[in-house]
Formats: sequence, structure tokens, C-alpha cells
Amino acid sequence: MGKGGGKGHTPREAPDNLKSTQLLSVIDAISEGPIEGPVNGLQSVLVNQTPVVDRDGNTNIHGVKVVYRVGEQEQTPLEGFESSGAETVLGVQVKYDNPVTRTITAANIDRLRFTFGVQSLVEANSKGDRNPTSVRLQIHLERYGQWVVEKEITITGKTTTQYLASVIVDNLPPRPFGIRMVRVTADSTTDQLQNNTVWSSYTEIIDVRQRYPNTAVIGLQVESEQFGSQQVTRNYHFFGRIIHVPSNYDPVARTYSGIWDGTFKPAYSNNPAWCLWDVLTHPRYGMGQRIGAADVDRWALYAIGQYCDQMVPDGFGGTEPRMTFNAYLAQQRKAWDVLTDFCSAMRCMPVWNGQMMTFVQDRPSDTVWTYTRSNVVMPDEGTPFRYSFSARKDRHNAVEVNWIDPDNGWQTSTELVEDTVAISHYGRNLVKMDAFGCTSRGQAHRAGLWLIKTELLETQTVDFSVGAEGLRHVPGDVIEVCDEDYAGISLGGRILSVDRARRILTLDREITLPSSGTTLISLMDGEGLPVSVDVQSVTDGVQVQVSRIPDGVAEYSVWGLKLPSLRQRLFRCVAVRENDDGTYAITAVQHVPEKESIVDNGASFDPQPGTIHGTVPPAIQHLTTEILAEEGQYQVLARWDTPRVVKGASFSLRLNVAAEDGSDRLVSSAGTPDTQYRFRGLTSGRYTLSVRAVNSQGQQGDPASTQFSISAPAAPSFIELTPGYFQITATPRQAVYDPTVQYEFWFSDAQITDIHQVENAARYLGTALYWIAASVNIRPGRDYYFYIRAVNQVGKSAFVEATGQASNDAAGYLDFFKGQITESHLGKELLEKVELTEDNASKLQQFSKEWQDANDKWNAMWGVKIEQTKDGKYYVAGLGLSMEDMPDGKISQFLVAADRIAYINPANGNETPGFVMQGDQIIMNEAFLKYLSAPTITSGGNPPAFSLTPDGKLTAKNADISGHINAVSGSFTGEINATSGKFSGVIEAREFVGDICGSKVMQGVSIRETNDERSTSTRYTDSATYQIGKTITVMANCERNGGSGAITVTININGQVKTAEVIPYTAGLPAMYQTVVFSVYTTSPVVDISVSLRVRGQYTTSASVWPLVMVSRSGNNFTN
Repeated sequence: MGKGGGKGHTPREAPDNLKSTQLLSVIDAISEGPIEGPVNGLQSVLVNQTPVVDRDGNTNIHGVKVVYRVGEQEQTPLEGFESSGAETVLGVQVKYDNPVTRTITAANIDRLRFTFGVQSLVEANSKGDRNPTSVRLQIHLERYGQWVVEKEITITGKTTTQYLASVIVDNLPPRPFGIRMVRVTADSTTDQLQNNTVWSSYTEIIDVRQRYPNTAVIGLQVESEQFGSQQVTRNYHFFGRIIHVPSNYDPVARTYSGIWDGTFKPAYSNNPAWCLWDVLTHPRYGMGQRIGAADVDRWALYAIGQYCDQMVPDGFGGTEPRMTFNAYLAQQRKAWDVLTDFCSAMRCMPVWNGQMMTFVQDRPSDTVWTYTRSNVVMPDEGTPFRYSFSARKDRHNAVEVNWIDPDNGWQTSTELVEDTVAISHYGRNLVKMDAFGCTSRGQAHRAGLWLIKTELLETQTVDFSVGAEGLRHVPGDVIEVCDEDYAGISLGGRILSVDRARRILTLDREITLPSSGTTLISLMDGEGLPVSVDVQSVTDGVQVQVSRIPDGVAEYSVWGLKLPSLRQRLFRCVAVRENDDGTYAITAVQHVPEKESIVDNGASFDPQPGTIHGTVPPAIQHLTTEILAEEGQYQVLARWDTPRVVKGASFSLRLNVAAEDGSDRLVSSAGTPDTQYRFRGLTSGRYTLSVRAVNSQGQQGDPASTQFSISAPAAPSFIELTPGYFQITATPRQAVYDPTVQYEFWFSDAQITDIHQVENAARYLGTALYWIAASVNIRPGRDYYFYIRAVNQVGKSAFVEATGQASNDAAGYLDFFKGQITESHLGKELLEKVELTEDNASKLQQFSKEWQDANDKWNAMWGVKIEQTKDGKYYVAGLGLSMEDMPDGKISQFLVAADRIAYINPANGNETPGFVMQGDQIIMNEAFLKYLSAPTITSGGNPPAFSLTPDGKLTAKNADISGHINAVSGSFTGEINATSGKFSGVIEAREFVGDICGSKVMQGVSIRETNDERSTSTRYTDSATYQIGKTITVMANCERNGGSGAITVTININGQVKTAEVIPYTAGLPAMYQTVVFSVYTTSPVVDISVSLRVRGQYTTSASVWPLVMVSRSGNNFTN
């Protein structure tokens, strides 16, 4: 840019010469030992999330020392870590007049390390040079009640970032004692000197060589200079504990050889089954002292472990173990909570079977027994199998799974798993879960998918009762239920006779074989296990010939039928309860063995029905309507689809229109096998269309409905206007969304008072869902008017007016103009640099150009510019004129490139410029403006006498306002002068100029006795919220009428008492009157007042008193 004349001084910046060189020495406890060790040497040690060495063995962080022990009972101390320290982080600023003090109470420490420094250390002189400086500190220790200077510290140099140093103090006094950091140098009072001091921390050091038996530890030493002011963090990637695994198990290959004899060997493994065994049986940190190894079912864990080790697709083209477990147990928790968390990682649950703790895993397994109506207890109501279903709200179809992501710095990531078909059918039902011990995205995805499929597929629960001889299973076993009431066909019963020679079984009820497909019959062999064989023929409905008869099949044993068109109904037992009558209640939940293939291998199944009545067809989805005009009437095309293919399904449609009395009237009903239908000849009105699927048995699914109107649309409920740079975006909103509605946009610079003249007076922009009105003629600070109406196939609504302005963001407009100018040909020409081969070279260039663009539009520009180089820097001064076709139309430009632009009127020898623009500022001698728009206005002066900020805050030292002031709230700290005023609320003040008085006449008392005493009282409560002074005055007006007894009046004001005797009565005279007055000054907000009248004498005396209470508050203006 251009450069002015005159000599100048270039400020000099001294280099930073203070570098923090602290050595971080830390011992981290990794785990209960022993462990396997680092995964990959020093690559597994991360300092500030950076490995010490990279994959190629190159050092990322220099000067690092790492020593670790795996946590054996007999292990050596860590070399180079002979002391142990506990650091207390302070991070407090130390000021000259405010030393920072702490107390040391630990009895067994040997030394103290003080870490301190400066936030920055630099001093600038009057020429702008930034030079080194110094600051002094002292460390004090409290010895026998006296503060003693232990260390004198002077930090000298320059740094623009935080610099820390450390000193060690030994020969410590008896505990407890105080320590403090004192700043000797006075605090800086100017920005030219930056020397804030900080006490970062102190560390209590114990000199001891510790072995840390049975604890895996790692010692790390690193120089903090490499990390500047960052807090040094450590992360370690280790193979975890060496645990007991089966003796025939290879934890690396995840294979099992031969038959396991039940013994164990030590090895590292992340198989969740053997991690759980370790937690349950370890005597030190686990539950080994409460339950022994004999109390845990190792054989169930063996089967679970094998299932976890099976390889499944990982979702990225490879394979991985079905389940692994990588977790830290860093907090003490309830044993049951830890147990259930471990089991959640293996899709299983813990069960106490009466003898030991066993585990039931959700995986395909063999059926252990078949239950039919013939081997269960028949209740009085005749329904042996009772079913319940999960609520729809409990059937989630989307889950956010939180898991530990190694690629995200071992931080928590979230895996979203969704069932899009279920979401489209039921709506999104989200649940969140934590995948405990999961470090694989594939495993996290399978965990979420398993939860979704479990809740969507296994929705039934069955309850029934059996006798003692029918109790053939325990919780966790898979059973088959052949319920002919549910299936609608005979599926199970008892065998009446067995003919082994002809392979014929005589059943207790008739069965019917389907015309195609293979039918199986389930029989119980001699070991009580179900065996399925083929059914070859049926005679007389009960004589069944089978392919073979297993050994042990006996008369009156149970049979169950498996038809090719019906799904085998399997359930997993979850509870067995003993009833009072000797029977057993069974509760089982639906079991879908295909779920494993769906979750682990991405398989897809079209489930078979469990009854011959067929499955109720699903509700249709994505029902839409489209209105089309047809010769003065209208037709509606309805479309929909189904979540899955339903064989033989058709669709029933009902179209209703709203009548004038509010009821619905049937317009048309129809049926179609297609997924669309067209209604013709419809008139104006509001319609409701219902569509439902119907299967071949006539069962109907849930209806899906939609509403539509054949009428002109309603006017937009409101218009959302969004300001932009030379543009306004108008977005209409409807109270009820209608996808068939669009909007007409009309635009005007002036308001149209007659809405019926919009089409004549406004400019039509177009029809759309929203519109951006953009033009260089749309200027900020002015109102522009949109007139918008809704349109559809039927008609148009009334116009709605909306008023808006373009953006008033001045900074944004400057960026906008920057893009406009630099993209123009003239801007590019002015800003283009010419390569000057020599330093301190100069060039004067004039340019002139005319051209025709691709749209056959003529453009022209002219200009002149001066370019120079000095000391390697580039400077330019130039101006130019252009006429160009831009995207917004033809535009003329006058551009100037210079450091300073000024207008000078040299008339009468006046060389003072009236206008100067330099850098980003404009300086003017005087301005007369018609209109000014600015976010902030500030007057001159330091501080300024007047300012107005964008949030509406007005600050002024003095203001004379002759008009009306309207304010919601406010406060005054000075004096308010007003001629008169009205207040509708409460006035409360600590002091008044002028008197205020309140009064009350208390209830009077009278006596006509020889001896008597009576009193009256009241309480005064001040309305002020704070204590203010007031004078309480009681005037007791006494009347005496006859009698010779003595009469006294006592006045009590908050414990201050006055007693007065009333004058004696003279016989023959009228009644005598006397007033007793008593005043008390108090600031108490509550004042209790009582007045008592007392008569004592030999003869009857008549007396009365009527007290008057006055409370006064005044400005205390008495002079004498």
C-alpha cells in the first residue's frame, strides 16, 4: 500500500529467552497385578495424546524415561523413582500486597517442591521496543511461629507465554507449619510492563523406595519444555490382568482343544466370560472371600466363553470375536451392579439355581421340553396358556450406543443403530445405552441391534402351571409351547399306543397334514429329550406313520406337531415359582433363534405365522394424496405402501367429508389390490381418507388416515423475514402444514394501503415456498414490503403483508463489498502485483480496456497506478473507473487503492483536510447527514461523555430532556427534582424532608369499682423493610367522675414505662379530665403499646381512659 513521508522508528522485539525446563516425574498405578504389559512398547505410552515413538520407531517426544512393573508379589522398585510426591495444584496469582499462604500438615514428608513463575515477562518502552525485565519473589516458612525467608528468587528475561520454575526446600520445621509465596517487586500498573507472578503448585515429597506389590505401576519422566504451558497428560495402552482361563484354551488364537477337565491356567484374555470368573473368584479385589469357585458354574461360563470367541463380521469387510471385554474397574461399586454390567457384555443374565450361580445367555439352544394342553394344569376358566405383550413404548427402534473408541483417543463415541422399517411404521422410539467394556464399533453396533431386535421380535410372555411331574426345565431353558387354541389347529397331546414294527403312533386327537411341505412330530425319548422325526402318512386322523421311533418313546408321553406353514413357538423360561397347591407356575418370554443371524450376520427373515388364522396385516404407511383439477370438479390420487409384502392382501378405502353439522358423511368406499386409487368427481370440502390392509382370511390391519381439503388455502399465519446483504428472504408459515400449498410473492418499495391494489401496484416475483429478494437497490435501514398469498390447485388466499429490512451489519457489508470488488475486472487490475526485479524500484502504469463478454455485453475500464518496492515490501497507489456487467446487472465503479485518501480545499491558504480515510477509519471535520445508521455511537473525550451501544444501553454524563420519558425500570443515585408527580405503588425512603404522621385511637377502658385494673393494647408494624427512626407518642385522655380512690395510668411502649396519677375528684363538681402524654424514639420495626388504668380506694370510683397513638417521622430540622 502507499507509504507516507517522514522518518519513523520500527519497534524492536527482543527474543524470548525464558523456557520452562521442569522435569515431570510421576508414578501411575495401572491396575491390580499381574498384567501382561504394554501392547506395543513405547508406542503404548502417550504423553498429551502423542505416542513417545511412532510406528516406524521414530521418537516423537524426546527426553522421556519410562519404567514399569507388571504387578507381581515380589517385584523390584522403579529405578530413578526413589521419591514419592503428592502435588497440590494452586494456580493462584501472587500480588505485592497479598502473599499466598498454605498450611502443611503431613507428618511424614521429607521435602517440599515449590513451582512458580510468571504469566508473561516483558517491558515496553516509549518507542514500542519490547525488552527483558525482572521480578523478585520470596519463599517463606513458618518456624516456631515466625516467618523466615527460605529462598530468594529473581526471574530475569523475556517471555510472552507462561514460564514456570521449581525450587526444593528441605530441613522442614515441625508440623503443622505455614508456607507462603511473597512478591517483592511492586505490581505493574501499566500495560507496558507485564510481570504477573503465579504460584502454580507445591509438592510434598517422601524419600522412599517402594515396590508396590501386586500393583502394576509405570514411572514416567519427561521434560515439560516440549509442552509449553500445557498440562502434561499421560495415557497408557496395556494388556490387562493375567487371569485364570481354561487349561485347554488358547487366548491368542481363541481356540479350545479337546475336552476341558475343569482346571485353569494363568494367561491374559479379554474374553468376558473369564474376566467375570476372575472378578467373582479373586479373593483380594473380587468376591472370592464371599463365594468360592465351587459356587460359580464354570461349565456355563465355558459355553458362554466359546460363544463369545466365535468370529463374526465386523462391518468393515473383516471378522472379529463376537464379544470382547476391555474395561477399567476404577470405582468401588455394588457387586450386583458390576455383575450385571459384565453380563450385559455377553447377552446373558445371572441366575441362582438353588445350588450355585449360573448364567443364561441369549443364544440359540436346544429345546428341553414341549408343553401342550395335555401336560399343563387346566384352570377353571379353561385357558391354560395366558399371554401378555410388551407395550409399544417399550419397543425401541433406534438406539444410541456409547462405547470407547480407540480411533478417537480412547474417548467415548456414539454409534447410532436404527430399524428404518420399524421407524416408518411406528415412529422413532429412541433409547440410549452404554456398551460396557466395548472398544469395537462392530460390537457396539451389534449390541444396539440386539436390543432393538429383542424388543421388536420377542414381544410375548406366556404364563402357565404344571404339576411336579411336568417340571422338566429350569430358568434359562428353551421350551416349546404347542397351544392349539392359539394356533387354531391340533398341535400337541399324548400318545395312546406305540407300534414300533410298523412305525405307527396312535394319537389322542385327530390331526390334518398339509398338502405340501414336510411335517415333523416332536417325541420324548428315553432320556427325556425332544426328538423330531418326519411324519409320512396319517390314517383316520390319529394313526400316524413316522420315519422312525426313537428309543424310549412310551405310551402317554407328549407329542408336538411342527407344520411347514406355522412357526414353531419357542419360549425361554425366566421364572419357576411354587404355588400353594403343589403346582409350579412357569413364566417364559418369546425366543426367536433367528435373532442371532440377524444381529451377527445381517440375515433377513420373513417370519411365519404362529396360527392358521394368519397374521393380522400391518398398517399401511406413507399415505399421500394429490389433488388434480378436472372440468370444474376435482379428482384425488391416493398412494401408499406396506412395510412388508403380505401375500393375498388387498386394501379397503373409505372417504368421508365433513358435514355442516360437524359430523362425517361417507362419500365413497372402495377396494383394490393395488397401492394407489383415484377418486373422481369430488367437490369442495374437507375430506378424511382411511386405508387399511385386508388379508385372505378377511382380517383387517390398523387403519391409516390422512386429511385433505379441496378448497382455497388459508392465508399464511405469519411471514418470517431474514435480512441479508442487499437482500431479504421471505419464508411464509402455515398454521397447519399442507404439502400442496405454494406461495405467490409480490414486492413493493412503498406500503400499499389498499390490499386489493397489490396486483396493480406491486411487482410480481414468482411462486415458490420461499423467495429471496436481492438487488443493489435494497438498501439497509429502509422498509420494504412483501405481499404474499397461498395458492393451490383450487384457488388463492388473501394477501398477507410483511415489512422487512436488509441487514444493518456494517462489518458484514464491508466483507460483502470486498468480495464484489476483488471479483470485478477493475479490482483485479488495481490489486494485481507487477514483479519488480530490483529493490526500491518504482513503476507508473496507466491502463485502459474495452471488451465484450460471453453474453455480448460491452465493458470498459480506465485507471492509473503507481507501484513501488522498498525493503522487500510492496506498495501501490491507484485509482480506476469501470463499467461492468455483474451478476446483479450493470454497475459503474470508482475505486481507489491507497493508504490514505484525503480531500483538501487550499482556498485562503487552508491546508487542513476536511475528509481523511486512513486504514479502516474515516475522519471528518464536519458532517451534515440526512440519515445515519450505526450500531455504536460514542462521543469524544476520555472517558467519552456519551455512548449508545447496539443493545440499547445509553450512557451520558449529563442530559437535558424536555420531552416525555417512558421507561420500564431504573435506578437513581443522585438527586431527583420534579414539580409534581404521581405514584401508583409504594414509596419507601430512609429519610424524608417534611413530616409524616400516622395515628390510631386505641380501644378505651372504664372502671366503676373500689379496686380494679384494666388495660388496652395495640401493635404497630412499620411498612419499611429496613430499620428507620420514628417517634411513638401516646396521649391517654382520662376522665374521673366520682369516688375518692386513687387512680393511676401506666403507658408501656416497647418496655419503656411511664406511670401518672390522675388528679383527685372534688365532690359537687362536674367530671374531671386529664391527659397523660408519653413519647419514645425507636428504630424497631415492631412496637408493642399498652395502656392500663388502675383504681384503689374504700369507695366506688368511676374512671375511664381513651388512648390516642401517633407515629411520626420527620426530617429532624429543629435548631433549638
